[in-house]
Amino acid sequence: MGEKNKTRVVEFVFLGFSGIPDGHIYLFLPFLVIYLVTVLGNLIIFTLIQLDSSLRTPMYYFLSHLSFLDICISSVTVPKILVNFLRQEETITYHQCMAQMFFLLSFSGAEAAILAVMAYDRYAAICKPLHYSRLMSPKVCTILALATWIWGTLDSALHTALSTKLSFCGVNQIHHIYCDLPPLMEIACNDARINELVIHITSLFVGGGPFFFIILSYGFILSSILKIRSTNTKRKAFSTCASHVTVVIIYFGNALVNYDRPSAGYSLEIDTLVSTMFCIIPPMVNPLIYSLRNKDVREAFRKVLESQGKLKHQDTMNYGTRDSL
Repeated sequence: MGEKNKTRVVEFVFLGFSGIPDGHIYLFLPFLVIYLVTVLGNLIIFTLIQLDSSLRTPMYYFLSHLSFLDICISSVTVPKILVNFLRQEETITYHQCMAQMFFLLSFSGAEAAILAVMAYDRYAAICKPLHYSRLMSPKVCTILALATWIWGTLDSALHTALSTKLSFCGVNQIHHIYCDLPPLMEIACNDARINELVIHITSLFVGGGPFFFIILSYGFILSSILKIRSTNTKRKAFSTCASHVTVVIIYFGNALVNYDRPSAGYSLEIDTLVSTMFCIIPPMVNPLIYSLRNKDVREAFRKVLESQGKLKHQDTMNYGTRDSL
């Protein structure tokens, strides 16, 4: 009976935007703009780091992974939302739902880990400057980056496997705008307490572990900075951490609200707002935070624009020379 009930649902219906049934066409444009800005902004950061030799340091190496993860997180959710807006049918198949949730959790878990690694990088640079090249060697950076992806994938595989055991008994309306753990548990007709317990336990490790590691790292960083006598050196040390701290607050603040709450959730409107804030807004603002507050990134962007301008000018001169001949 349980297996029969579980396979009865072949697709889910999202209710996140059901309050504005005639407004989907008006929502399409802002969501499209958000997605394009997200992909373009993070792609610019990622490309600059690959092109500019001055950005080939551990800090920017991990920033390139963060930018790539932000593109992935946004691409898992927003394109499907855009397609549903055009079709005016907020649906997703069961298997697409499981796949969307798996990749969303994988990338989100990896992002939490990469933020912790970036905090460790700042700790090594400020608190252990004489040993920095050894602590953050290319081999160590590669291992740490690979570990963040494994970290997120293992957590996601566990949650997705448990989610496939849920039975829905014909109920297919999800109070959300994409497939995620809390809304799926809410409509399950079998006991989802194990799933909810696993969420809270893994949150302590996958989310809480990196967060407390970040807090610990910045505790040491703050202690080291306060011992510096030079005001300019203090200001420079603080500025190298400001962007990362801002991103950490935005990410973990939204993750806490999105996952560490009762399975009953809040109202549909609040759920929609929370889900939007977690997976759509942060990937868009992260490149803005790093580009606006980071002089190195702005300088690299300026150099790329100047080099492109010189190339165009050279091409124009070449064409003029050919025409004269």
